[in-house]
Amino acid sequence: MDVRQEAREDLAAVLRWSCRLGLNEGVDNHYSVLVPGTDDRFIINPHRRHWSDIRASDLVEVDADGNLVVGDEPPEPTAFFIHWRIHVNCPHARAILHTHMPYATSLTAIAGARLEPIVQPALKFHNQIAYDDAYNGLATDVEEGDRLAGALKDKRVAMLANHGVIATGSSVAHAFNDLYYLERAAQAQVIALSTGQKLQRIPQDVCARTFEQMQADRDDQSVRHLDEIKRILDKKEPDYRD
Repeated sequence: MDVRQEAREDLAAVLRWSCRLGLNEGVDNHYSVLVPGTDDRFIINPHRRHWSDIRASDLVEVDADGNLVVGDEPPEPTAFFIHWRIHVNCPHARAILHTHMPYATSLTAIAGARLEPIVQPALKFHNQIAYDDAYNGLATDVEEGDRLAGALKDKRVAMLANHGVIATGSSVAHAFNDLYYLERAAQAQVIALSTGQKLQRIPQDVCARTFEQMQADRDDQSVRHLDEIKRILDKKEPDYRD
C-alpha cells in the first residue's frame, strides 16, 4: 500500500474509533499526521466534520503556510496553529492528537492536578507529560501555537489547563495508544478521587522500573492496537479506507 494512503487510513480509523469511545467533542478537536516523506505538509481532519463516518479521502492536506493542498476546506485556525507549530518545533511529533476527552480534561480543570501514579496504565507516562498550567484562550496565532509547542518540548503528552490534552508520537499508532491509555488512567484517578479516600501512590523507583519495562513492549502494543481497530472496522465500517 502507498504510505500516504496508509497514513490517511490510519488517521481515519483512529478518528472513528475515538468517536466510538466518546473521546470526541461535537465537531471540534483534531488529529494530524505529517505526510510521509515530507516535513512541510500534514494531513488533518476537515473543518467541523463529525468523526463518526470520516473516510481517508475526507482528510485534508495543508502546507506550512496553511494553504490547502488536497481537500475541499482548510482546517479551522486553531487546528492549524496548534498542529503545525508542534510539528515544526517538536521533531518527535509526527502524529498529533488533540482532544477534550472527558476524564483527562477534567483533571486539567483541577488546580495543580497531575496524573498520579496510582494505577498501572499511568506508569506509561512516567516523566512523559508536560503540564501547561495557564489557559491562554484560543490558539489563533503563531505565538500561541509556539507557546504550546514550547510547553510540550520533548514530552509525548501535554495536559492543557482548562482545555484538554495533546498526545504525540512517531506514528498514528503510537500517538493513539498513548491517548487511549491516558484517558483510562485519568478515568481511574477521577473515580478514585470521587471516593474521598487517600490515594495510594506507587513509589517512584517502581514507577521508573515499570516504565522501562513498558517501553520494551511499546512498539508492538501500539501497532497491534491499531491493527485490531482496523480489523474490526474492516468488518463493520470498511468505508473508512475509501
